[in-house]
Amino acid sequence: MPYQNVPFRTNKPILSWANHDLASREIQMAKNVASLPFVYKHVALMPDVHLGKGALVGSVVATEDALVPAAVGVDIGCGMCAIRTPYKSKKLDGKLKKIRKEIEATIPTGFDSNKKVGKSVYNWQGWRNFKDLHKGVQHLEKKALSQMGSLGGGNHFIEVCIDTEDSVWLMLHSGSRNIGNMLAKHHISTAKNLRKLANEKLPDPDLSYFVAGTEEFRSYWNDLQ
Repeated sequence: MPYQNVPFRTNKPILSWANHDLASREIQMAKNVASLPFVYKHVALMPDVHLGKGALVGSVVATEDALVPAAVGVDIGCGMCAIRTPYKSKKLDGKLKKIRKEIEATIPTGFDSNKKVGKSVYNWQGWRNFKDLHKGVQHLEKKALSQMGSLGGGNHFIEVCIDTEDSVWLMLHSGSRNIGNMLAKHHISTAKNLRKLANEKLPDPDLSYFVAGTEEFRSYWNDLQ
């Protein structure tokens, strides 16, 4: 798909694959990001680009020695996964309604969570890293245990797919279940405070950033991982 080099005078060029004419607020947001001194090479706008927090959702912004928490987004921990099963599409004949009912009965969605927490959840080795997350989410560990294996709401989904070779796939887009959102808000607030202390003027406060090598940068990077 061809791209357009957007003709704006900015620190770094803006390349657009957008499938619509950019609105004035979208243009300004793209220009704000492209004016940052640590942007690497260019700012890229994808076909579904739209307004976000500081940076456009659907934009690709590579940076050098800096991270902008608001540009990364508030959905830290949202996951995307596709798994190919050993089955062909014939295995699904007449079973789709049953499969859907079983998925909906087994996987909590929206604000729901598991009523019981199984041993396999408690034994997951990843829990040992929870204590290393930002202190602002430590009180949510018990809630996180009950949310393991749940889907979340919004645009999150479980989908049964068929590929061009007739294989059955399961595709999943899972949510961060509010913990990611809270982590992002804590770090965005910290970044804003740091820029204020440095008396630095930015085109948008939501483009506040962390500098590589600082404790705040390391803390944010740890939570992203």
